Amino acid sequence: MRSTVTVTPAQLPEVLLHVAVVRPVFLWGAPGIGKSSLVRRFATELGLECVTLLGTQLAPEDLIGVPELVGGRSRFAPPESIARHDPYCLFLDELNASSPEVQKAFYSLILDRRIGSYELPKGSIVIGAGNRAVDNALARPMASALVNRMIHVHLTASARDWLAWARRNDIHPWVLEYLTQRPDHLWSAAPKVEETFSTPRGWHMLSDALHSFGEDISEDLLGVLAFGTVTANHASMFKAYVKTVRNAYGLEAVLRGDTRWPSAPQDRDLLYFLGEAFRARLVKELPHDKTHASAAGKRLAHRGKALLLELAELSLEIAQMVIAADDDGNPVLPAWFLVEVTRDLPRLVAARA
Repeated sequence: MRSTVTVTPAQLPEVLLHVAVVRPVFLWGAPGIGKSSLVRRFATELGLECVTLLGTQLAPEDLIGVPELVGGRSRFAPPESIARHDPYCLFLDELNASSPEVQKAFYSLILDRRIGSYELPKGSIVIGAGNRAVDNALARPMASALVNRMIHVHLTASARDWLAWARRNDIHPWVLEYLTQRPDHLWSAAPKVEETFSTPRGWHMLSDALHSFGEDISEDLLGVLAFGTVTANHASMFKAYVKTVRNAYGLEAVLRGDTRWPSAPQDRDLLYFLGEAFRARLVKELPHDKTHASAAGKRLAHRGKALLLELAELSLEIAQMVIAADDDGNPVLPAWFLVEVTRDLPRLVAARA
C-alpha cells in the first residue's frame, strides 16, 4: 500500500492518541524506521501494557483459542496473552506478513474487539503494523475486508525526529555527528538483493557496536561494522568521517584555510567525503537569489569557487560532483553560483560538459 500523505515519528503519538482510542489503526512503513518501538512507547505513555503478537509466528488457534467444555457445552477459550481483565494495547506486529488463515482470525478481534465470548476490556486499543511490499519485505496482500476494518497511517523516517531522539538516548557521538552533517543518509530504500541498507535501526546497531568496541577500534573493524549495518556508500562515507575526527581534519578547517584538501592517495576516501560535505554546505547556505545573500553567504561563494579550483586540481571527478545536478538533471546549487562558476572556472565546466 502506498500513500502520498505520511506522518513523522514526532507526529505519530498525537495521531494515535485521537485515532487508536476509537478505531483500530494499521501503521505502514519501511523496515527499520521504528514502528514497533513507537507503538510500545505510545502504550507506555498511556499507562497501558503493550502485548505484542507477531503475525509471522501465529497460527489461527493462537488467536481464537482451543475448545473447552463448560457445563456440558463447548466454547473456545481465548489464549492467556489476549484474555486479560485490565485494558491494554494489543499490538499486531507484522500483521500483513501472516498467513491468510491468521488474517481471517483477526477479523472479529480487530472490528468487534471480541474473540468468541471474550471482549477486550474497555479502554484497550488495537494497533497493527507492517512493512510494504515495495520494501522487498515479507508482506502478503490483505483482504479488502481486513483493510477496511482499520484506519491506515503511513510512517516516514525523519532525520530531525531521530536526531532529537538520539541526543537523549546515548547514540554514539560519531554516528550522531555524522548524521547531523548527512541527515539524508539516515534511511535508504531497501535493495532488491541481499545487501545491508541504511535505516534508523541500522545506525542504532552501529552505535551499540561502537560503544562496545570503544574509540580505539581499528579502521578495519570499523569497516566491518559500518558495512555490516548500513548502505555501502554510507558506510564508506562514515569511515572517512571518522578519519577526519581522528585526525582533526574537518571541512571547517578547509573552509577557513587552516589546511588544504587531502592529497595523499590513501586519503582518497577522505577527499570524497569532504567533497560531499562541501557540496551539502553550499546547498544549505547559499541563497537561491544572490540579491538576498548575506555577507557570510557572499564570502562562502567566493571561498567556494577558490576551493573548487583547488579540488579540481586534485580530482576533477570530485569537483564535478560538487556542482552536479540531481538524478533528474535539475540543478542543486543556485543558478547564480553556477553562472559564476561557469565564468570563473571554465576548465571545470568544460570538463563537466
